[in-house]
Order: sequence, then C-alpha cells, then structure tokens
Amino acid sequence: MRHILSLLMENESGALSRVAGLFSARGYNIESLTVAPTEDPTLSRMTLVTRGSEQIIEQIIKQLNKLVDVVKLIDLTEGEHIERELMLIKIRTADENQRAEIGRLAEPNGGTLVDESGDTVTVELIGSGDQLDAFINSVERSSIIETVRTGASGISRGTRSLRI
Repeated sequence: MRHILSLLMENESGALSRVAGLFSARGYNIESLTVAPTEDPTLSRMTLVTRGSEQIIEQIIKQLNKLVDVVKLIDLTEGEHIERELMLIKIRTADENQRAEIGRLAEPNGGTLVDESGDTVTVELIGSGDQLDAFINSVERSSIIETVRTGASGISRGTRSLRI
C-alpha cells in the first residue's frame, strides 16, 4: 500500500542523508521525496512517498522516529489529506494547431503554457499524481521531449497538523 509520510526534522546538513541511508540500508524504496524549510528556519519538512505492507510501514516509522534529526512524523494516508505534485513537460509541436490542442488538453487539468520556443511548448501542471499521469497519457508519447516532476507534497485536512 502507498503511504505519504510527513516529517518535521532539524534543518541541518546530513539530515536528509541519514533518512535516505535508513531506507537504503533496509532495502526500502522511496518513490518520491521533497524537502524544504518551514516557517521556522531551524526545521525542514520532508514529504516521503513509499510502499509497503502495514508491518513494513510501521517498521519504517519506528526507525525514522529513532533518528535524532526527526522531530515529529505523521502518516498522512491515515487521515484525510491534500496531495499535490508539480510537473513541467516539454512537448514537440509541429504547428500552431498542435500548440492550441495541447493548451486545450492542459487547461481542464489546471495546466498553463509557460514557454513556447521554436517547435516546443512547455506546460506546467499542478495536481495529484493520477491527474499528471492522465495528462501524459493524453499526449502522443513520441512528442514528449522531457518531463520533470517534483514528487508529492501533502498536508492534512482540517485541524490535524504536523507541528511541534
């Protein structure tokens, strides 16, 4: 089962390396990983997506909580949450009609054309992983030049929060 783990951790060098090392040493896979400072400059928030049985996820959480850098951790998938991902996708276009078609495909998905250069167009999309996958599947594969995705970021709905 897919899980989104959200961690508050010390904003210090080596913290990310220790988390990645924990996964690597135990043979667990990280599907996506995002890290950035929070409103408190001494803390960073890490959002990590992984897959595993309930036992494996429980073990991962226990091991993460043992790391000195981890201040607090929650499994966002245990409750209602909002999940988003950013994607930039560069697509080869033959003419203005193709560019217009790509714009029409992107618009319902909240996409915007952020660059039109020569025979390419770059689209920015923000949404769930499934929404981004659907857009990719709606475009002819051979016309996709490059795809860049951030991985999931998530936050709990309502009053539930990750704070110290």
